[in-house]
Amino acid sequence: MTGSRVVALGHYQPAKVLTNDDLAAMVDTSDEWITSRVGIKTRHVGGPDEPVDELAAHAGAKALASAGLQPSDIDLVLVATSTAIDRSPSMAARVAARLSMGSPAVLDINVVCSGFTHALAMADHTIRAGAATRALVIGADKMGDIADWTDRSTCVLLGDGAGAAVVTADPSAPDTPGGPGIGPVLWGSVPEMGNAVRIEGTPPRFAQEGQSVYRWATTQLPPIARQVCEKAGVAPEELAAVVLHQANLRIIEPVARRIGAVNAVVARDVVDSGNTSAASIPMALSKLVERGEVAAGAPVLLFGFGGNLSYAGQVIRCP
Repeated sequence: MTGSRVVALGHYQPAKVLTNDDLAAMVDTSDEWITSRVGIKTRHVGGPDEPVDELAAHAGAKALASAGLQPSDIDLVLVATSTAIDRSPSMAARVAARLSMGSPAVLDINVVCSGFTHALAMADHTIRAGAATRALVIGADKMGDIADWTDRSTCVLLGDGAGAAVVTADPSAPDTPGGPGIGPVLWGSVPEMGNAVRIEGTPPRFAQEGQSVYRWATTQLPPIARQVCEKAGVAPEELAAVVLHQANLRIIEPVARRIGAVNAVVARDVVDSGNTSAASIPMALSKLVERGEVAAGAPVLLFGFGGNLSYAGQVIRCP
């Protein structure tokens, strides 16, 4: 069976940076309060003239350039986002139009913070089934558009950005040393606790039950992440990098530690970018690769979690 592989990555963030001191001038907070509770120092925020599909298209274009491919080479576009205001055209269709693609299949996926890892699995499955050969998978969110900028408990968390991956068919994947380019996905949710993270109302606003999410993430997710490694045939100590959803440094560090990835680089892009929802994993991975912190072909755990109390993870080979 044909497998698939991530061959290139790209990321993009708006130019405007919002610091903790900037937020302290807006709500009752401080740099010390934010840093001690969530570990975030800065976040990027887009203006009204920077829609989600523009962020996504910039990241996608960079990934395509890195892969040496033309937009017309792509036959599937998947965009994971929860901040699309319009129902149609979809973000994927708008990205395809911005990049002057040919006639790809276009599909949006809304699983909030675990959207990218869900989308990556869907691209892998579609390629394995023979329905596509080259996919552009993007996580993009403008969380600033749905932030309640008067609520100090949530507005300090959020940032805007996009990350993209080019995924191609890899006929040699079953025989590749170290396993396939994209390993089996393990995904699921906790439906009865879905209200713990919400984007509701008109206009939509982000809200969450922070303590419930923290307890769930730090206690329930490490054994699930270890199962992801087991499905991929990779021991946690063999991982070169761990890229978790960039929600909160106080979640990322204990979860990574409890997975047992003692030799892995742990992505901490949340410090500079905040919580960018579906964009956080591809953006953080793209930066690790750009800085040369993970070798090509090395095993990397991607693990998304959050909205809907959903989760999805897989081990991939670093491009």
